[in-house]
Amino acid sequence: MPKLWSGTIETHRREVREAVLSTTAALAAERGIASVTMSEIAERAGIGRATLYKYFPDVETILTAWHEHVVGEHLRELAAVRARPGTVWERLAAVLEAYAFIHHERHGPRLVATLHGTSHRHHGDPSAKLNALLHRGEHVQHAQEELDTMIRDLIKSGVKEGRVRRDVAADELATYCLHALLAAGSLPSRGAVQRLVQVVLSGLKPAK
Repeated sequence: MPKLWSGTIETHRREVREAVLSTTAALAAERGIASVTMSEIAERAGIGRATLYKYFPDVETILTAWHEHVVGEHLRELAAVRARPGTVWERLAAVLEAYAFIHHERHGPRLVATLHGTSHRHHGDPSAKLNALLHRGEHVQHAQEELDTMIRDLIKSGVKEGRVRRDVAADELATYCLHALLAAGSLPSRGAVQRLVQVVLSGLKPAK
């Protein structure tokens, strides 16, 4: 197969897959996972049902793939923030703020998935069922481990520089940060999220 033709086919496949993922996520956000069908996904995405089944066997598989993609994007975003120039404290603060905003934005139209989050809605709510489904995958555990390592390593570096308290283990401090920042998902504004981050950071500072 000519290289140009092969590249064009691969691009087309990627575009179809992305369209299916985003369409399914939008439908699930609108009406809940229980009401989404493969026929509806195909129609909304502008492809035939037979084509859709070549890519995915069912709705749950599509949603799991979408969730894995979004979680991966979030990790790449946080890694990019961590790599920015600055002191360890500045980079730690920037990563925690970025993580908090990920949770804050999960209530928006993106139906954004969380790395540590759990639904606060009733178990009969379709959104709660969707959340439970998406957090079953191994990719969530791997993402959580990667995130934990990222925050823990920054905290350890902060301890060495005297910017972070040393009377509490780095693992415990990382857990404190990540779980405390879950509250960002219920805050009303970006300003409130930034204030929450400052409160969490104050808990990391050495006692005077």
